Amino acid sequence: MPIKITMPQLSPTMEAGTLARWLVKEGDDVSSGDILAEIETDKATMEVESIDEGKVGKILVAEGTDDVPVNEVIAILLEDGEDAGDLGDVTADTPAPKPEAKAEDAPEEEAESEPEPAKSEAPAPKASSDEGDGSRVKASPLARSMAKQAGLDLGALDGSGPHGRIIKRDVEAALESGGGKKAAPAVAEEKTPAASTPAPAGDREFEEIKVSNMRRVIAERLQEAKQTIPHFYLTVDCEIDKLLAMRKDLNGRSDAYKISVNDFVTRALALALRKVPDANAEWAGKSIRKYRAADVAVAVAIEGGLITPVVRDADQKGLAAISNEMKELAQRARDGKLAPEEYQGGTFSISNLGMYGIKQFDAVINPPQAGILAIGTGEQRPVVRDGALDIATVMSVTLSCDHRVVDGAIGADLLTAFKGFIEDPLTMLL
Repeated sequence: MPIKITMPQLSPTMEAGTLARWLVKEGDDVSSGDILAEIETDKATMEVESIDEGKVGKILVAEGTDDVPVNEVIAILLEDGEDAGDLGDVTADTPAPKPEAKAEDAPEEEAESEPEPAKSEAPAPKASSDEGDGSRVKASPLARSMAKQAGLDLGALDGSGPHGRIIKRDVEAALESGGGKKAAPAVAEEKTPAASTPAPAGDREFEEIKVSNMRRVIAERLQEAKQTIPHFYLTVDCEIDKLLAMRKDLNGRSDAYKISVNDFVTRALALALRKVPDANAEWAGKSIRKYRAADVAVAVAIEGGLITPVVRDADQKGLAAISNEMKELAQRARDGKLAPEEYQGGTFSISNLGMYGIKQFDAVINPPQAGILAIGTGEQRPVVRDGALDIATVMSVTLSCDHRVVDGAIGADLLTAFKGFIEDPLTMLL
C-alpha cells in the first residue's frame, strides 16, 4: 500500500514549516535513511530522512511552500510492485494544496467554478457595503483574501474577470500602482486589531519584505513577553580589570582555547544561579518551577534574527569547556544546523551587545524563563576608591526580571553574586 510522507514535527512548538527544498523527484528510488527534503522551521533548516524504502510516486507540496501544517501529507511513496495507478486511493483523501501554491491561473479557475446568477446582466458598477469592506463587490475568494490582508478597498478596483468580477491580477495591479487603499473611519480605527497590516507612510517608496518563520516566531514571543510578563530592571556596574588580566593570562597559556569575556559572563551567571536558586525558576501558572541545573541560553545574532543556543550545566563546566562549546554552537547556529534540543529549554538567558559599543540596555525576557542578563561594553570610567579618584574598566549589566517569580530582593541577590564572581574571577575557578 502506498506510504504517506507527512510534514514532521521537528520541535515541540512547531505547528507548521516551510518545505525549503526537495532532494528527490518523482520516480526516484529511496532507501531507509535517504534524505528526502529540507524543512525550514522558525530556528533552523533541517533534513528529513526516509523511514521506508520505495519509489517517490507523487510530490504533493512544491518546494518553497510556506506554512505547511505539521502532519500534512507532502508526498507519496510507492512500495515494491506498486505503480502510479495505486495512488488514487491515497490521494483521494489528501487535502488539496492552498490556492496560493497553485499556478497563476488559479483566480480564473475560481471564477469559472463559482456559479453566476441565472439572469444575464451587464457588468455592474462597483459597490461597497455599508461597513466599507467590499462584501457586496463581486470578487473571487482569493482576491477578497488578498485585498483584506493588504488593506485594499475592493469597491475602488476595476474587475477584469467575467461580468466585472475582481480577480487576483486586479488586486496585484492595485498593489503595484499603490491604489485602492482603504481609508478607515476614526471610530473603526480603534477596533483595528494590533496584528492588522498598517498603511504605508503616504506615497513614499518602500520595499515589502516577506516575514520569515524565524522573524514571525520572534515577533510573537517578544510580543507575548511584553504583554504578559511584568518586567522590572536592575542595573549594576562591574569592574572587570582583574577579569581582563586573567583572560589575557589564560589565553596566553594554550592554543587549545580562546576564552572571551562572554565565557566569563556565562560561567559567572551559572554560578550565581546556583548560589541564588530562587532566581533559576519560571512561572507555570499555578506553580513556580525551580530548576536545579543552570542551563544558560546565550543570544547569537544570525541572518534574519537571533537564536539562543544553550550551554547545559554551565555551573559544572570550566571556562575552556564553555568557550569551546559556545564557539561550536554559535557556528552551527549561523549555519542553521542546530538541533531543537540545543536551543530550547534554557533556564536563564544572556544577551551581550558590548561588542557593538552599547553601554547599557534592557533585554526582553524569553518566556517561560524568569530573567535575562543584558551585558554592555567594558569601558574606562572614573571611579572613587577610598575617597580618591581612579580609572577602572567598567561594564554595566542590567537584569530583566519576571516579577511573578523574581522579587526585587531575589534579583538584587543574583546581581550581587554575579558581580562578586566577575570582579574576583579567581573565585570562578574554585
